Amino acid sequence: MKMTAREAIVFLQHKMNEATIGQEHIVARLIMGLLADGNMLVEGLPGLAKTRVVRSMADAVESTFSRIQFTPDLKPSDVMGEVRKYNENGKTEYKFHEGSIFGNIILADEINRAPAKVQSAMLEAMEEKQVTVAGETHKLPKLFVVMATQNPIEQEGTYPLSEAQKDRFLMHIRIDYVDMDSEFKMVKLILDEKRHEKTEHEKIPQSLIFAARDEVADVNVSEALGRYMIELIFATRYPVRYSRQLGVMIDLGISPRGSLALSQCAKAHAWMKGKKEVELEDIHAIIHDVFRHRLVISEHARMNDRTHDEIVDIILAQVPKPKGLSKES
Repeated sequence: MKMTAREAIVFLQHKMNEATIGQEHIVARLIMGLLADGNMLVEGLPGLAKTRVVRSMADAVESTFSRIQFTPDLKPSDVMGEVRKYNENGKTEYKFHEGSIFGNIILADEINRAPAKVQSAMLEAMEEKQVTVAGETHKLPKLFVVMATQNPIEQEGTYPLSEAQKDRFLMHIRIDYVDMDSEFKMVKLILDEKRHEKTEHEKIPQSLIFAARDEVADVNVSEALGRYMIELIFATRYPVRYSRQLGVMIDLGISPRGSLALSQCAKAHAWMKGKKEVELEDIHAIIHDVFRHRLVISEHARMNDRTHDEIVDIILAQVPKPKGLSKES
C-alpha cells in the first residue's frame, strides 16, 4: 500500500468510522492510543459497539487480533501462555505455548471481570510489553496495544480495577448512545453485512503506524504549554493551593505517568489535526480522558454526586492559562 503515514491514519479513521457509524469520538481516541503507543479503557453500556470499533481497527491494520473474554474463572495461563511437558523419543522437553495476549491489537473484553491474579499478570504485559512464565521472560510484539472494555452497570462477579492498573491506561473513554439517524444507518449496515460476504481490502502495513508515531513524537510542545500541563497535574496533588473546593474533592492526585500521558495525547491530537505544535485547545480536548480514571475523588465528592469530569472542569478553571496564546479551546 503506497501512502504516507498521515494518509494511512486518515484511511484507518475512515474505515473505522464506516464500521461504527456515529462514534467518531471514540474512533479518534482509539487512534490516538495507537499513535501514542498506549493502552485504552473503553466504558459503556452493552451493545454500544465497543467490540466492533476495536475489531474495525484490527481489520484495517496488518496485525494479529486477539479477543480475550475475561471471566471470574480465568487463569493467568489462559491469557499469558504456559509451559507444557512433552515426552519425545524417550526425552523430556518443556515448550512454551503462547497465550492469547501474544497479538498486536488485544481486545480485553470486560476486563473488570478478571480476578486479581489475571489483572496482576496484565500489568506486566501492558507496562513492560512482556510476560514472565515459569521464571522466563517472553517479549510481546513491537506493535502491541490493549483495548479494554468494561460495563459500568453490572457489579456482580466483577473485580474493580486497582488504581495501579487504571494508571496503565493512557485514556479512559466513555461511549454513549448515538443519535437516531446514526443508529438507523448502523442497523442497516449490520443487516447488509449479514446478507453479503465481506470484501477484503488492502491493510495498512505496521511500518506506516511506526512512521506515524515518529511524526507524532516530532510535534513540538512549547515550554509555556509544557509547564501548564505540569501545573494541571500538580493541581490534583496539591488541590488546596488552588481552592478549598478542590481540597475537599480530591483524595489522591495524578502520578507522573499521567503527566506523560497528557503530553503524549496532546501531541497525538495536534498531529491528527495537521499541526506541528501543540496548542491549548489540544490539551483541553483530551484532558478529561487522561484524568478521568486517575483522579481519586473523596467520599465527600461522591456523596454530593460530583463526577470526575466536573472536577476536571474546576481544575481547568482554577489553573491560570499561559499568557500570550492566540488559541484556546
